[in-house]
Amino acid sequence: YPTWKRTLTRRAREAQMNRFCKAQTIQRRLEEIEVTFRELEQQGIKLEKLLRDEDSTPADQKTQWMNQLLYLVQKKNNLMTEESDLMIAVQELKLEEQQWQLDQKLRCYMNREESLKTPEDRVAEQEILAQLVEVVNKRNVLIHIQEEKRLSEL
Repeated sequence: YPTWKRTLTRRAREAQMNRFCKAQTIQRRLEEIEVTFRELEQQGIKLEKLLRDEDSTPADQKTQWMNQLLYLVQKKNNLMTEESDLMIAVQELKLEEQQWQLDQKLRCYMNREESLKTPEDRVAEQEILAQLVEVVNKRNVLIHIQEEKRLSEL
């Protein structure tokens, strides 16, 4: 078993493990965001009730509650932006995994001797190559979306 094959196999396992760890981290963060959304929603409901129900409340208190409510809205918007970025990252990880799997299949076909390939093998190889190009294009679109978001934030 040549050294380069072992190296490729090891690197593929490491990359797969990295993708898995990233996916777990993203999933945990999405769950944290969901909990924070609920907390912010509850705080917002309390503040809205206070603002609506208290007619005899001093203006300073109402202003303070309004500022707190605006802060909650801003915090929620920031979390929504982060959630959107994480969802893009999830899609990117899925496409990366799909690309890796297609790449492995394509390598199997390409490593075969040309004289031993059947017409079905050649068709399958072309289909896998087309799928691989499609996945790469989808990843490119995601990267373009991320870049546009980054530029619009600046």
